Amino acid sequence: MIPIFLRHFLEDLACKLLITSVKMKTQILNKRNQVFKKVEKTNPIKIAETVYTFYRDGFKGMTLGKKLWKIIFIKLFVMFVILKLFFFPNFLNTSFDTDQERGDFVLEQMTRNADPNR
Repeated sequence: MIPIFLRHFLEDLACKLLITSVKMKTQILNKRNQVFKKVEKTNPIKIAETVYTFYRDGFKGMTLGKKLWKIIFIKLFVMFVILKLFFFPNFLNTSFDTDQERGDFVLEQMTRNADPNR
């Protein structure tokens, strides 16, 4: 059996916690609603302009970053253009004349391992 004074103390504490949690929830919901109202009022063109100026100013301030981006773009160019031209020839266009033949070859290659009789 819990003593009376302890029971009252625990009941008061539970009520206070419940009240504060409800107050916090309402404060959070009010803040969220204010943010959503601000977002609804903003113009999409203004948002795009803000994002553009953010990145423009960021790239203007870069020193080492500009060199790194140039290196990245050169590597991508080499990977996707140079390597494709020399190491990945267009096998289907050189080996087959019609789209039907190309399609049949691709279908055969894709289903070859799935057929247990072969």
